[in-house]
Amino acid sequence: MTSWWFSLALGFYLMAAGGFTLFIIRQKKWAFRCSYWILVGGFVFHTLFLVYGYYQLGTAPVLDLRSALSFFAWCLAGVYLVIQARFQLMVLGSFVAPLTAFLMIISSAMPSWAAGPVKPLFKSVWLTIHVGTVFTGDALLAIAFLAAIMYLMQERQIKQKRLGSMYSRLPSLATLDAINYYSIIYGFPFLTIGMITGSVYAQVALGRYWQWDPKEVWSLISWLFYAALLHQRLAVGWQGRRSAILSIVCFGVLIFTFVGVSLLMGGYHSFSSMGAR
Repeated sequence: MTSWWFSLALGFYLMAAGGFTLFIIRQKKWAFRCSYWILVGGFVFHTLFLVYGYYQLGTAPVLDLRSALSFFAWCLAGVYLVIQARFQLMVLGSFVAPLTAFLMIISSAMPSWAAGPVKPLFKSVWLTIHVGTVFTGDALLAIAFLAAIMYLMQERQIKQKRLGSMYSRLPSLATLDAINYYSIIYGFPFLTIGMITGSVYAQVALGRYWQWDPKEVWSLISWLFYAALLHQRLAVGWQGRRSAILSIVCFGVLIFTFVGVSLLMGGYHSFSSMGAR
């Protein structure tokens, strides 16, 4: 049953990605409406898949890279739906839906765990809160990254006076900068809460708030990068191109922390050494 829900979610995300691509090319509102509700359908099936996974495991289903990528895709789709309701920015889906589908494709191509009970160590409410807040923050910061990409694309087209190209269908620079700002201003607190609850979980599970694990160190580095970006935006008044470039750099550090550190540097956060089952 759960595999069907995952497959349905993946199929809906792929159809939504195709529909949103058609929308940005043809600018047909019906294409946006259909794609939007297809994405909602994918999100619903994905939610059912994750809820059942939580019921089976007794904890958040993020204990291997396959499930972590799936959970990230779910958070990204959910955050997009909230931001779309707030900003009514139809073109944003043309960037979010393909990224969501891509994450799900990578997740589906990875091997799953063998069946078996999850260790009691991982059945902690603190782990669930930690995972939920961190991934929500990551999804919001992914939206900031996509807004930054769109900003630089739009700025380049304006400078080159290519106003008749497909990129002219992107929102104004002011709108893209505002989305970047709001995504960071809300994403950073979620990231912060996620780090705090992760420390509490480490104390409960391992007896120490801080282990100097590579993932912990790089999470702190990611947090410092975004703290610097937020400081520059709030205190110095950075906006526009400089903020967009730094947003891209920060997200690169965040992705390396999420995937690269876990795969390359080991430690107890490593998916290969967690031994969750």
